[in-house]
Amino acid sequence: MFPKFLVSAALCLLAAFAVRSFLRPVTNAGAASNSAPAYASNGDLLPPANYREWIYLTSGIDMSYTAKAAGMEDHSVFDNVFVNPEAYRSFQATGTWPDKTMMVLEAREARSNGSINKQGHFQGTGAMGLEIHVKDEARFAGKWAFFSFDPRATKGTLVAQGAPCYSCHADHAAVDTTFVQFYPTLLPIAQKKGTLSAKYLKDEAKSGGSK
Repeated sequence: MFPKFLVSAALCLLAAFAVRSFLRPVTNAGAASNSAPAYASNGDLLPPANYREWIYLTSGIDMSYTAKAAGMEDHSVFDNVFVNPEAYRSFQATGTWPDKTMMVLEAREARSNGSINKQGHFQGTGAMGLEIHVKDEARFAGKWAFFSFDPRATKGTLVAQGAPCYSCHADHAAVDTTFVQFYPTLLPIAQKKGTLSAKYLKDEAKSGGSK
């Protein structure tokens, strides 16, 4: 994923996160122990147990590609994006993502009242949502897939290929269907390596370019 994770928003999934992020906290029960994608017998993705020890890419707050859902106007959400270390090192060398890349988008409630804070927001202690963007070329026809996790993060259900997140990433992602334009440490690498997508460059030209 799907990473600012900005992105994030890093991923087109953020719009869904804005609604689901206030579910009960994620617990990571039954998680996989390494940084390669692992699947249950029914095809569900197992959540990586140690993703917070992976490479942190970026955070965003209230990033979305749709309007806030009714009743959620007073709520804010941080999203944090992590990527497995092997994929990060490969991106640094090539400007694109290798097979078995896993990008984790974790949502947390934005809080304002606490301790000595007088303004602005900080992140709540409990993760409230989790989605993962996986590159597994032999497994998925489009090479990449999105998985949405239940509130306890015990299983990641495949998001159907016809879902809007796939077309959004295909049409607007800076590098290999990922929103590298929201990853401040990786965008310069992609620029240098010449791996930015033609569609992203077209979007940038229309908008006047990133500031």
